[in-house]
Parts: sequence; structure tokens; C-alpha cells
Amino acid sequence: MVVAAGFGEEAVFRGYAFERLGKLFGYGRAARIAIVLFTAALFGSIHYADQGLAGAEQATIVGLIFGAIFANTGRLWMLMCAHAAFDLTAIAIIYCNLETAAAHLVFR
Repeated sequence: MVVAAGFGEEAVFRGYAFERLGKLFGYGRAARIAIVLFTAALFGSIHYADQGLAGAEQATIVGLIFGAIFANTGRLWMLMCAHAAFDLTAIAIIYCNLETAAAHLVFR
């Protein structure tokens, strides 16, 4: 399910949303920037209910990064794989009870 969620979310937020919003706003530089910002905010907001503020912030940042990559490359597969790998790593960190250690590694 975790792998499928990564593929599905990328298909919806990067693939479908970019295509639909591109038809609406165009494909110029300003339109692509607006689409990246909008889809990242939407992506972050859907994670708020089950992950709280920290999860929404993290999802928004990932949405900005993945959106910028997609806006520049137009390639979805590498983002789907990266998203699935990100989710699998997060699950492994939680399952192995390494959240505190990982946080201290990053935020000293």
C-alpha cells in the first residue's frame, strides 16, 4: 500500500493536476511556477489530517521539490519511485523506532 500510495499521489498531484492546470493557465514559466506552488500547497494540506502540522510542512516541501522537478523534466516515473522510496524509508524508521535518533542526527 505504501508503494502504491507514492505512485498514486504522484500520478494525481504531478501528472493529472499539472496537465489540467496547464490547460487552464498555460505552460509558460509563470504558469508553471503557480502550478508548482498550488499543487504543493494542496499536497501538504491533504497530509494535515493524519500527519499533523509537521507532516503537512514536510509534504509541502516535498511537493515543491517534486513539482519543480516535474515542471522542468516532464518525467513522472522517477518521482513515483522517489516518493515510494521516501515512504518506505519513513516506515522503516518508524518501525525500527529510530525517529528520535534520526531527528537528533539532523537537528543537533
